[in-house]
Amino acid sequence: MQNEETCFHCGLAVPPGTHLPVVYEECEHPTCCAGCQAVAQSIIGAGLGSYYKQRTARAEQAALPPPELLAQLKLYDLPEVQQDFVAAADGGGREAVLMLDGVTCAACVWLIEQRLQRLNGVLSAELNYSTLKARVHWDESRILLSDILLAVKQTGYSALPYDAHQAEEAAQKARKKAIVRLAVAGMCMMQTMMFALPTYLYSDIEPQFLTILHWGGFLMVLPVVCYAALPFYQGCLRDWKNRRAGMDTPIALSIWLAFGTGVYALVSNAGQGMYFEGLAMLVFLLSLGRFMEQSARRKAGDAAERLVKLVPAFCHLLPDYPQSTRSEEAAAVRLKAGDTLLVKAGETFPADGIVLEGESESDEAMLTGESLPVPKCAGDTVTAGTLNTAAPLVVRAERTGADTRLSHIARLLDKTLSQKPRAALAADRYASRFVSSMIVFSLPVFFGWWWYAGIHQALWVTVSLLVITCPCALSLATPAALAAATGSLAARGILVAGGSALETLAAATDAVFDKTGTLTAGRLKIEQTILTGSLNEDQALRIAQVLEEQSEHPAARAFAAAGSFSDGSGITVHSRSNRTGGGVGASLTVGGQSGEWRLGKPAFVAETAGEIPPQAAQYNGGGTIAALGSGSGFQALFVLSDETKSGTAQMIAELKRGGLAPHILSGDRQSTVAALAAELGTDSFRAEASPEDKPAYIQALQAQGRTVMMAGDGINDAPALAAADVSVAVAGGADIARSGADIILLEDDPAAIPAAVRQARRTAAVIRQNLWWAAAYNLAAVPLAAAGFVTPWLAALGMSCSSLLVMANALRLRKAV
Repeated sequence: MQNEETCFHCGLAVPPGTHLPVVYEECEHPTCCAGCQAVAQSIIGAGLGSYYKQRTARAEQAALPPPELLAQLKLYDLPEVQQDFVAAADGGGREAVLMLDGVTCAACVWLIEQRLQRLNGVLSAELNYSTLKARVHWDESRILLSDILLAVKQTGYSALPYDAHQAEEAAQKARKKAIVRLAVAGMCMMQTMMFALPTYLYSDIEPQFLTILHWGGFLMVLPVVCYAALPFYQGCLRDWKNRRAGMDTPIALSIWLAFGTGVYALVSNAGQGMYFEGLAMLVFLLSLGRFMEQSARRKAGDAAERLVKLVPAFCHLLPDYPQSTRSEEAAAVRLKAGDTLLVKAGETFPADGIVLEGESESDEAMLTGESLPVPKCAGDTVTAGTLNTAAPLVVRAERTGADTRLSHIARLLDKTLSQKPRAALAADRYASRFVSSMIVFSLPVFFGWWWYAGIHQALWVTVSLLVITCPCALSLATPAALAAATGSLAARGILVAGGSALETLAAATDAVFDKTGTLTAGRLKIEQTILTGSLNEDQALRIAQVLEEQSEHPAARAFAAAGSFSDGSGITVHSRSNRTGGGVGASLTVGGQSGEWRLGKPAFVAETAGEIPPQAAQYNGGGTIAALGSGSGFQALFVLSDETKSGTAQMIAELKRGGLAPHILSGDRQSTVAALAAELGTDSFRAEASPEDKPAYIQALQAQGRTVMMAGDGINDAPALAAADVSVAVAGGADIARSGADIILLEDDPAAIPAAVRQARRTAAVIRQNLWWAAAYNLAAVPLAAAGFVTPWLAALGMSCSSLLVMANALRLRKAV
């Protein structure tokens, strides 16, 4: 069998019959599509063809070139290369998500952010410490993407366009390296302790044997100092290069200081007390703490990563459908809108699409929190990342890749986690200043102990002080809690799209709700039929159904659902009419008598039927009157009401128990809104409100010092949502309402709003606990270490445990509320 050709640019298989060559070094090479051909020709035409030589020498499938040389960085400025990961940002400019390498602690995040934000042309730079992603927004007329990547590299880190598979590979590689370093530190610590143990047990060891023990300890600690502690040195050098004191700075200083003094004592034959075992234990405990912290950090912020991994790598493409159902294997990343797919039972949908053939069920729990499978048949929509559970389906792809709903949700999560609330920004500023002040404070401590107890004691007191006061816990306190809380809410179908949304929601005092589509289902039903003529109820409903059968008005669906109507026996339609805002009419033959019939507002029907009956004129209930009449007079009055969503009353009651004052803000009639408010037990409501009145209502509450949460779903709610302190867009809402909301509900479940409020308050409580613990720990550690009550290994244990305690406390937020 002939070997399958692979694309010169991307490394994927070239479809049979495709001939899109590029010429490189006087040889013709195949590409799989016009896009790869265009990118390859642009790269070669720009004089950067050496990229292909370097890449193919490693025989790897295509990835974007590593940004190691300036010439290679320029590749990222090509429009063809940017099309897969750069998008137009809201408000102008360009936006991209980058994955970072070399980040070891929260101080690294702060450093990269500060470097990028100082670049002329960078409009914003937000880093997510939980997922090690950076969202950068820049003005392309003032700065290029290659300049941004170069600035990150010059800072001491590296950045690449985000790719889920590359990010996972990089994370696994970093994890393996950390495990190896931890193993080296652990083994060498035990070996060093073996050489040090006799010096603890015996005080009369002969000098020649004591020298052997010290040199043995020195040899065993070398791998620890030269290899296991390397990440701390790299972080410290980056800090000094950027003229700031980061969290690795005091640790690296402590290691160098302890090792240097130990070597000096060894060479000068100072006798007992080299303490190489203490240095090995220090590095081991610090490495162990950082490894556990990074594992917990990834666990806290893996919501977006789990979503991205839902999309399968391969799918079954039906190239000749409907003429043939022959399928072929295809890469999901190569799908485009209009492709026809076969999704078998147990497989995941690779794109958003419409079912063309088959009946099955879809498990959408990962996206919406809905536990029950959702039935799917021809004409229904399916979402990328959801699971086909029952039977094969033929699906036409509508949105693929970055355009899918799943990708949109992942971008929202990334954006949320990269934004920092006020508490996190204040903690970062404090941590940086605290490190600098501790380094300065360590100098008088060192000289004071040197004068009081000698150089040896001064060294270890100073090392302990520098290590134990590293403010890692302080910088982790807020982002760890936010990452865990956001991931927990996302699993329930509640997307937090604003960085300070949870912080503001926790402080909310008032909850303002739109009515139609938010508190009610937006589906009218016939609540009561009042007969005013000679017809019975069945006859009146059948005539109403005939009048409404071609209408798209919500009332038409209410009449259609009222009962079965087959062929309209005894009713003949001659002509139809419609008046916007009034109702519908038709010339009908009913029971052998012909005449004009109307259905709609009483005033509209009265033009044909005569005087409005007192039942309609005096009605002041919560429903809407639809009258039916003819030349013989009014025949029936139908009371239509909007069905309140199941669970809405419980939601309002729960919010009231939680201290929030509920309000209803609607453009509907006064009587209708008043009836709903009475049903839900809400005292505050405003009816007949225009889109301009709604934000004014919210601003009036804010003027009283209230913090307002607004929930809505329609276009007319967008101004009010923007005016609120924190906004919630309900499932099925208009795009404009969803795009500007701080919180988006993926499932039409009223109980989700109280759950979000509870989680927000839990998050605020955990953040306060973490900040108080971190501050108390540092305040207590400084005098204890300066007074000489803390050994270096105990300092390392305390610093690591404080960070892990903060992470463990934050991980409690992953539990369902």
